[in-house]
Amino acid sequence: MWNKNNQKDMEDLSNSSNIISKGSNLTGNLKAHGNIRIEGKVVGDITTRSKLALGSSSLIKGNVVAQNAEFAGTIIGNVQVTEKLVLKSSSIIKGDLSVNILILESGAEFNGKCRMGVKFNEIVIHEDSDNKNLERKGKKENIEEIGPFLKKAES
Repeated sequence: MWNKNNQKDMEDLSNSSNIISKGSNLTGNLKAHGNIRIEGKVVGDITTRSKLALGSSSLIKGNVVAQNAEFAGTIIGNVQVTEKLVLKSSSIIKGDLSVNILILESGAEFNGKCRMGVKFNEIVIHEDSDNKNLERKGKKENIEEIGPFLKKAES
């Protein structure tokens, strides 16, 4: 049976950090409520309601959705960050960015389109479906689907 202590333990787990170390390879989509740090290679989409940190040895081939992010590695795919994205000098991004705040260090490489100042309400992680990683709560008629991302439609 669940008691208050077990429920608190589950809440602590949802706020924990997840690490994929250097030399590790993951194929498949990664979804987490807590922080994620990646030093290895991921082929698949990554979604977190917290912070995503990519080390300089990391390689991501897939789309990324996070609340906050700091990248020092390589991403081949689209990136959507609801708050702040920091691209370190060693980062390489080949894909489109949709962010609220972008900090770009000298030396960072970015090839794609960028939308800044985008406001999102909440990242919703669907436990039973891989179809949509991010939803914007509110008026659905003003939202247009772009790949795995949802963004405000152009008027």
